[in-house]
Amino acid sequence: MWLLKLGLALLAGYMALLLAIYLAQGWLLFPAWMGGGAVASLPSGAQRLDLTVEGGERLTGLHLPPMQPGAEGPPPLLIGFGGNAWNADNMAIYLRGLYPQAEIATFHYRGYGPSEGRASAAALLADGLAIHDFLARRFPGRLPVAVGISLGSGVAAHLAAERRLAGLILVSPFDSLALVAEDHYWWLPVRRLFRHPMESAASLRGLAMPVALIAAERDSIIRPPRTAALRAAISNLVLDRVIAGADHNDLFNRPDFVAAMQEALRLILAAEAKP
Repeated sequence: MWLLKLGLALLAGYMALLLAIYLAQGWLLFPAWMGGGAVASLPSGAQRLDLTVEGGERLTGLHLPPMQPGAEGPPPLLIGFGGNAWNADNMAIYLRGLYPQAEIATFHYRGYGPSEGRASAAALLADGLAIHDFLARRFPGRLPVAVGISLGSGVAAHLAAERRLAGLILVSPFDSLALVAEDHYWWLPVRRLFRHPMESAASLRGLAMPVALIAAERDSIIRPPRTAALRAAISNLVLDRVIAGADHNDLFNRPDFVAAMQEALRLILAAEAKP
């Protein structure tokens, strides 16, 4: 009898754990409290952007004009989608350091102050389309390059499947967010519990758009098999760079990463310029 009671107690504990993870996955995937909100002091020329999305929630964004004059013609337009612990202001400022000649626009994800609402995969993917359409009205005739980092790579990949872009720069990307979760929680029925699908490989498969992929060799968050599976789905990979010795969070100030990011934009713009 005691074995039966022990088994029932273990089963009850496991079911309680499943319920807790099911309910907490949004908090785990979208830790808005880590983003820190908007930056008070912005670079010269910065403009706040406001966009009301479906459901009436307001997203707050940032536009940074070019710091340096580029070649003839309009500067490249970049839309940035950061990782799940990034805020839009820091993303924009980081991109400006990489690409001083570019026009940069970013938005805080839903639920990431000061944007309203609650973050979810469905909301972020829909908002990516709304952000693109807002910028298309603001900068008519300009094909943007989408830059997606980690979680943001899933938003950028979905955008590429639904809208015309000049290209994609994907940093620490994955094929499927559910499979990323499964890598970490292999002892749980993740696919049955998962409520926030982002299927980047399915989004990019068969697209002719130029894509640059940059990954960390020792990424412990987006593990290399997840990036390898995405790589196999990309038809027009103009840059494929793995940063030796790097992990997920120590990638960004390495000289070889910075060089790869700058090369990625050059290659995408060169591909766009071809007749």
